Amino acid sequence: MPDEVLAYLRPQPGQWYLDGTVGGGGHARLILESSGPDSRLIGLDRDPEALLRAGRVLAPFGTRVVLRQSNFSQAESVLQDLQVATVDGILLDLGVSSFQLDTPERGFSFRADAPLDMRMDPTEEETAREAVNNSSEAELKGIFRDLGEERWAGRIARRIVLSRREVPIETTGQLADLVREAVPARERHGRIHPATRVFQALRIYVNRELDHVAAGVEKAIDLLQPEGRLVVISFHSLEDRIVKRLFRGAAQGCICPPRLPICQCQHTARVELLTRRGIRPGEGETDTNPRARSAVLRAVRRLA
Repeated sequence: MPDEVLAYLRPQPGQWYLDGTVGGGGHARLILESSGPDSRLIGLDRDPEALLRAGRVLAPFGTRVVLRQSNFSQAESVLQDLQVATVDGILLDLGVSSFQLDTPERGFSFRADAPLDMRMDPTEEETAREAVNNSSEAELKGIFRDLGEERWAGRIARRIVLSRREVPIETTGQLADLVREAVPARERHGRIHPATRVFQALRIYVNRELDHVAAGVEKAIDLLQPEGRLVVISFHSLEDRIVKRLFRGAAQGCICPPRLPICQCQHTARVELLTRRGIRPGEGETDTNPRARSAVLRAVRRLA
């Protein structure tokens, strides 16, 4: 959603920007191009391979760009190290990147048989393989149900536990086949692969994505200058619910019970909602990039 990002972020000359999920550097490049030669951008990513790719894309901007390996939920610490107190705009493009999905050895996708990994930061300890082979049946059911909204979570968890007693589940292909066998026959040939939600749930679990979304969005509001803007793109309903809740809470003024004649809470709005409803990509973008179908953009402006 490049056009929508620029429309809501409104890059201006001489300002500081933070791309908390810099990925391949595509959005960062657009922000730098749109904001003039004296703007600066700090790019963060958990994935060192993503930072290498972003570094090549953003090399023409020289010292205007600073890249750091970090989760966006730790942005405050990075800014402190760089002696930057606040920024004028922040972009968070959540979820897994196309590059990660399309790199088989990262284990994010069942489209190629590869080791079950799914770590965005390869220095993290727990992989998807360890989660699948070491979690109890009840834990697996909870992961698939709560993080993947998987209807057949119990059947899938049971099948995994029975299968791993015979042989460990090591690869994406093994897991995808087990899921396909576990769901009812009528569910095996739908529009989406029957393992889609299970893989999504494992990825979210391994990378603690929802925890980072909640902490990172809350902190991002604090890091904005007055009039600064925060743009968040979500690709999962659970992520979007967290963003919507946090934005609405930050935009709310008095929270006293209605019966009180005078406000006693002293709660004031911190942001203005720029998007009352989530913005979705246009048909042209989804035609050329089907993975954008589930994207939802929300934006706020920091109040003084």
